Amino acid sequence: MRHLFLPLLLLFAQGCQPEPVESTASYTFVAPPHFPPPTYDFARNPITEEGFRLGKRLFEDLRLSRDGSVSCASCHQQAVAFADPQHRLSVGVEERVGLRNAPGLFNLAFTTEFMWDGGIAHLDFVTINAITAPFEMDESLENVVHKLRADASYRTAFARAFGEDTITSGLMLQALSQYQALLVSDRSKYDDVVLGRNGAAFTAEELRGEAIFKLRCASCHAGPLFTDGTYRNNGLDGAGEQDLGRSLITETEEDRGKFRVPTLRNVGRTAPYMHDGRFSTLVEVLEHYRTGVITSPTLDPALENGITLSAQEVADVLAFLETLTDWPFLQDPRF
Repeated sequence: MRHLFLPLLLLFAQGCQPEPVESTASYTFVAPPHFPPPTYDFARNPITEEGFRLGKRLFEDLRLSRDGSVSCASCHQQAVAFADPQHRLSVGVEERVGLRNAPGLFNLAFTTEFMWDGGIAHLDFVTINAITAPFEMDESLENVVHKLRADASYRTAFARAFGEDTITSGLMLQALSQYQALLVSDRSKYDDVVLGRNGAAFTAEELRGEAIFKLRCASCHAGPLFTDGTYRNNGLDGAGEQDLGRSLITETEEDRGKFRVPTLRNVGRTAPYMHDGRFSTLVEVLEHYRTGVITSPTLDPALENGITLSAQEVADVLAFLETLTDWPFLQDPRF
């Protein structure tokens, strides 16, 4: 594999150049016209500039962790679509290693289940897990609120955002959700082509890659979000080696080794890949589907024989996947 696909990887990397970024200062949530309706309840927690800015400040504040060493932004960096390029598995306080890879954060307002195993069913509650997990921030909501209340500038910021002269864990979580819900990625070349914007058009290689993708990948990575939201076993491990995955939540053997199908938007920037970050390149990912799928009782039936791809088809798919990179999002000064 190394000798066959290394030239493709080099060509792919050379093509990953940013496009011009148009700055925007809007803090109003607008659903892209080709996206499904948002699932987040903005009537209950509407985004305001003050709420968004407070949420961003909290997202970047090390005080949310027990020892002041880790923030949300430590594992979710904008330049790589709010993923973590440095670690296979998330790393928290005292360099404690987590259980799974930190995924990119965007288009969360269109999501109803979160985490690799779908164990959280509301955006407002996602941060609770990060704050309280021993291998992440290892802190309590009560103590975080205590630290925020001791900061006069935070008291002012909460009053401006919510019109209340108080700081509570509920308002803190709402502010964080306002920030995260506005992380909408819909300005890639792919989006421009679909919507007929900016005179964008696919190259011949990208067109071939799109056709191959639709035929062999889109049954799972479906629609404009490039995920069907299901949980699947994609053949990473044999039955005795599997992370239990979704079965930890459903407590059924049928879900053993299954994980949420990740979005492929910005996939060229969100390495390492898979729930455990075992693959460092997209070439490795495609090679897994070509020749590395391991059979187990819960393997997705569509992968029983792997996915047939020639070297040229790999190059074409990589070219198409690069059109999903949203450079304006990765460089948006709001975030």
